Amino acid sequence: MTTDKEAALRATIGKMLAEGLQTHTGPSPESDREFADLLIALRNLPPDDLQARLVESGLADHPYGPDGMRCQECMHYLVHRKWCDLPELFVPVEPDWYCRLWRS
Repeated sequence: MTTDKEAALRATIGKMLAEGLQTHTGPSPESDREFADLLIALRNLPPDDLQARLVESGLADHPYGPDGMRCQECMHYLVHRKWCDLPELFVPVEPDWYCRLWRS
């Protein structure tokens, strides 16, 4: 995907979130098993169903929780590309966004 396409997709995602897309921000998986179950649920979604992946992953356009968790501090975030490298999500994201797949 080119940088322009990534930017366009990031803008589309941002617009969906800004327009009130309700996602499952919680609960966050508390165990490896719960995390794996969430990954399985994401894998079972059609790969081209962006909205379903955003909803299931709990993507939010703002930091989340009392600690203000955000993509920028997640181990799956590629800083220079502004990208979530988790294969089950694999979308462009802003540094101040969050999803419940967040890992340190």
